Amino acid sequence: MHTRRSSRSLRTGGTLLAAALLVSACSTGASTSSATSATSAADVALGALPRSTPAALSPYYGQKARWHSCGVPGFECATLKAPLDYDKPVGGDVRLAVARKKATGPGKRLGSLFVNPGGPGGSAVGYLQAYAGIGYPAEVRARYDMVAVDPRGVARSEPVECLDGRDMDTYTQTDSTPDDARETTELVDAYKKFAEACGAHSAKLLRHVSTVETARDMDIVRAALGDAKLNYVGASYGTFLGATYAGLFPGRSGRLVLDGAMDPSLPARRLNLDQTAGFETAFQSFAKDCVQQPDCPLGAKGTPSAEAGRKLKAFFRKLDAHPIPTGDADGRTLGEALATTGVIAAMYDESSWAQLREALSSAMKDKDGAGLLVLADSYYERDGDGRYSNLMSANAAVNCLDLPPAYDSPEEVEKAVPAFEKASPVFGEGLAWASLSCAYWPVGPTGEPHRIEARGAAPIVVVGTTRDPATPYRWARALAAQLSSARLLTYEGDGHTAYGRGSACIDSAINTYLLRGTPPVNGKRCS
Repeated sequence: MHTRRSSRSLRTGGTLLAAALLVSACSTGASTSSATSATSAADVALGALPRSTPAALSPYYGQKARWHSCGVPGFECATLKAPLDYDKPVGGDVRLAVARKKATGPGKRLGSLFVNPGGPGGSAVGYLQAYAGIGYPAEVRARYDMVAVDPRGVARSEPVECLDGRDMDTYTQTDSTPDDARETTELVDAYKKFAEACGAHSAKLLRHVSTVETARDMDIVRAALGDAKLNYVGASYGTFLGATYAGLFPGRSGRLVLDGAMDPSLPARRLNLDQTAGFETAFQSFAKDCVQQPDCPLGAKGTPSAEAGRKLKAFFRKLDAHPIPTGDADGRTLGEALATTGVIAAMYDESSWAQLREALSSAMKDKDGAGLLVLADSYYERDGDGRYSNLMSANAAVNCLDLPPAYDSPEEVEKAVPAFEKASPVFGEGLAWASLSCAYWPVGPTGEPHRIEARGAAPIVVVGTTRDPATPYRWARALAAQLSSARLLTYEGDGHTAYGRGSACIDSAINTYLLRGTPPVNGKRCS
């Protein structure tokens, strides 16, 4: 999903957490609600839509994809339409970008396999063309047409637009751990400016980029491709999207794999706190590995991970007061906000740990922030010319519509900071303040926490990684408990998501399910 095309982006996609000024992909929303103060799971279940297609939607379901070359060898693209507002289908359309790579054979074609890398805000089309369409197991690509749809408001599907590149640079560098009233006001003003820009540039679309609407869009695309059922592999936020589809259309759900699962029943406050703890777990794994290496700047062999964390936190504090040079052509320095984002970016995949060690060494020992800036830019999808993809804009737009906010005021956040710091001494304070970001959103949320049962759906494989930083393992267990036909598949390891990350056990179980329809035994564990 990112400009640098890190292993996280190419292989698995990912959930964006509330780091620095990022909006948590799993949490946040906008407006006051009793749900915002709750910490327990919701009792409401997502209801299935009627099996018959409403007459007003028939023109959308009657579309046929007109494929054309899209500049990437082996792939073809099309544009389909969906109603902007499903409650008022005559009120205008949203154009959806669709891409596919046809099944290569040999073997009988099994239909389309939709993929989504998460976010929200990640381009499924970009993910398909850069990884899934060429990197998924050959036997899967032989039997399925690999298909991707950029969700409404994302990338090629009428992208939500907010700040320009220069203003995004300012936004991402805003101090996210305010020390006094002035810095608190600056942070709140940054959130307000971002929200106001989104409202000014994408006012009509902002009300209609919810996960429920995107799931309904996928059903229109399924019909246009001639598939009786939707087969799907979703990572991270893509699991929420896939589970939502199953909840709305259980009878049309085919072989669904939900990797790096989210728990839709939790309110924003609980989701943010769980994710904060998840990143602390990931950092501890990184720190234990780091101090075994001769170039670790966080301590020598045997240094406890807690001590390594204190050293990193102290370094963040120094950057808060005195940013260091990066050699950036646009004059950006490395302060606490960008440094924190750079570290978090490397938490998604242990293959990035060596790069993070090098970047931290350069920054902490040589006062050279270039390496951490590269990691932060990859996370934000900022290119070398200072342009950002619409990832951050779409991420906020979806999150702020899907759930009421975690917190509505700086005073609420201040009270919550100790709980976040307990969950993560390294990242907690910044993540607590990031939980405030959607409190100033220009449109109110349309979603609430809810369970998804999808009664009547075919077996659904839910995958959880025990030390996943962005989607904690407990979420996979919770989603598997909600879905009536779920099979929980566990990867005992580090990193975000499990499929295609080197575990032959995980890959074999998922490939067998996709190719033969045989799900793994519920509770199967791999390492």
